[in-house]
Amino acid sequence: MYNLNNSKSGDNRRKFLKKAAIGGISVAGLNGLPVADTIAQTTSKVNRLSAPADLKITDLRVAVIGDGGRKAIIRIDTNQDIYGLGEVRDGADELYALMLKSRILGLNPCNVEMIFRIIKQFGNHGRQAGGVCGVEMALWDLAGKAYNVPVWQLLGGKYRDKIRLYADTPGANNPVTFAETMRKRIDDQGFTWLKMDLGIHVVANIPGSLVNTKFWNGATGQYDLRDYMGYGNRLHPFTQVQITEKGLDGLAVYVEKVRNAVGYDIPLCADHFGHFDINNSIRFARKMEKYRLAWLEDMVPWFITDQLKTLTEAIETPTCTGEDIYMLKGGFKSLLDQRAVDIIHPDLASAGGILETKKIGDYAEECGIPMAMHMAGSPVCFMANVHCAAATENFLALEHHSVDSNWWINLVKMTGNEPMVTKGFANVPLEAPGLGIELNEEEVKKHLLPSAKGYFDPTPQWNEKRSHDRIWS
Repeated sequence: MYNLNNSKSGDNRRKFLKKAAIGGISVAGLNGLPVADTIAQTTSKVNRLSAPADLKITDLRVAVIGDGGRKAIIRIDTNQDIYGLGEVRDGADELYALMLKSRILGLNPCNVEMIFRIIKQFGNHGRQAGGVCGVEMALWDLAGKAYNVPVWQLLGGKYRDKIRLYADTPGANNPVTFAETMRKRIDDQGFTWLKMDLGIHVVANIPGSLVNTKFWNGATGQYDLRDYMGYGNRLHPFTQVQITEKGLDGLAVYVEKVRNAVGYDIPLCADHFGHFDINNSIRFARKMEKYRLAWLEDMVPWFITDQLKTLTEAIETPTCTGEDIYMLKGGFKSLLDQRAVDIIHPDLASAGGILETKKIGDYAEECGIPMAMHMAGSPVCFMANVHCAAATENFLALEHHSVDSNWWINLVKMTGNEPMVTKGFANVPLEAPGLGIELNEEEVKKHLLPSAKGYFDPTPQWNEKRSHDRIWS
């Protein structure tokens, strides 16, 4: 609130009274209120912390959470005591964001798209886009706070107040136990869409189920990336791992038990199949057709577009890809133009951030293709996805990757009136500005990654720009 008796507030007072007169507000007061109370009443929802036109970025800092992985939350500070929160994609290095600090210092964070054009060249597919996307999220949070509106409003408004979630559930070797877990997702947690890990790891210990796995140490190290020539770094067509009929039968038993437990009214999708070629992908998919899975995810690397198209045309189950693609023209446009997949599945923390993901969804809608959203980050990234999903018409469901964590949701505090999640649906902040969250400092500090020091410690070493960035002559 301005102090109207303070000489420094004089100009602001005169400007307000002039605008109030133009707007038809009587300075005699509303319902007989004194002038000062009238001003307080009529400007009660104006955010005094920010004059958007004069907002400048002054700092970028990080705090890295460890939950078996790596999640770097970034904070962009300004000259007006408001800040924005973003997140580098799960599993990516916070340095991807810190190196962008020198490119954005002194800029107005409300010019989100202009700043994105400055930094987008430093992003790439997969986790390499994490810094660019994290900064973009934080800029939208700042812009929303500066103008005192939710991010979805800045994107053009919302289509929905609640965001349908799908619960990610890592697979288990015991199909009965796994089926019980999936049933609890519905009965106890209220989810209406489920995803499971379904791949060769499920039948790896059944003799005669797989071909050529011993050469690849059992073909179970899908995320072991230490050796460039190892299984985890081999593209699917290059392993010659195959599934026998016995292996396919074992996978069918696994899926049938899950389907019997959850019923057929619940969409059930799957991923993490392993690294095998398109022929085995087709055989696998046809074996699963009677279970009416909602989608098969990333059976072929996303950039082998012709193979994805062949797979999509050969099977009845919908195909899905996109969690590692950066930007519309970087990969999604080709997939969509060729109708190579049935569903796109961007990860907002790789796809280019909030606005770029909405653009991807909008373009997919023009092509008649729906959009689901991959997400395995903290609540900061989660809420960025919620705003994007609210503003995108062809949205299906958003991944909730931390369903069983008893502290994940406590990392932030909602600044609106509703909880983050209610029975399998995320609540869209209807009035809270920005992303609608604040960090729960005490909880975040409990879960900081030991090898990443500090809680938003100063980062002056990243202030100086030391390269010529232009990529054209």
